[in-house]
Amino acid sequence: MPLAQLITPAALALRLEQDGPPLILDCRFALDDPSYGQRSYAAGHIPGAQFADLEQHLSGPVRQGVTGRHPLPDPKVLLERLRQWGLRQDSQVVLYDDGPGAFAARAWWLLAWLGKRDGVYLLDGGLKAWHKAGLGLSHEQPDPVRGDFSGEPDEGLLVSASRLQQRLGSSDLTLLDARALPRFRGEVEPLDPVAGHIPGARCAAFSDNLDSDGHFLPAEQLRQRFAAQLGARPADGLVAYCGSGVTACHNLFALCLAGYPLAALYAGSWSEWITDPGRPVASGD
Repeated sequence: MPLAQLITPAALALRLEQDGPPLILDCRFALDDPSYGQRSYAAGHIPGAQFADLEQHLSGPVRQGVTGRHPLPDPKVLLERLRQWGLRQDSQVVLYDDGPGAFAARAWWLLAWLGKRDGVYLLDGGLKAWHKAGLGLSHEQPDPVRGDFSGEPDEGLLVSASRLQQRLGSSDLTLLDARALPRFRGEVEPLDPVAGHIPGARCAAFSDNLDSDGHFLPAEQLRQRFAAQLGARPADGLVAYCGSGVTACHNLFALCLAGYPLAALYAGSWSEWITDPGRPVASGD
């Protein structure tokens, strides 16, 4: 079964009518309004969905001057939360946000990190596509049966800042930055105190994985996109990062859709990189 899978609103609506519906997580969030996701969930969500907050559930505590803005959660804490949501070893899982898929992709990556790699789907187009399909929302809060999922974090999916710094300039490293081009170039920086990018990185804005309607591009188009970024370098040397380890997961999901293996994540990303003034910084292209 492919690691990265999409589901349409129509297909999800059909599954909701069947016995044993999937575990659905509403991952809506706004970086400039941390309470937006919870308010939106309360105002209406896909029937049966439970709310997974980026900062409360899908991230760990921020340590100023040490971590980035969205450090990884403690795996034991996350595992317990997943079991409370009802995650079993054999669960089908559907993840969604408003539409671009960045926050849903973060949840997808965390599940893969903990070993849940079968039967996990992103709702293609997110809630925007659900609305466009004319499907309704619910205000009911699910009362799930506790799940039995057990997993272990796969540290092989991660690259630390120190290890990444050692690899800078390596002929086999492809370092993809998921932020938009103006932030990559250092022309603007709305979130972090230092502008620019990690030297040697290539801009691969996560939004370019999507078409004009917010759906993921076909697999062949995604493969062409990332093949151009890789050039002659091996796919297993790729590392993804962004501002805080969230939108990088969108690129990792898209890479898997394109048929590439799950690449490494620099989870601390730019907001962690710049906490050490000894780490090099670049600007421009």
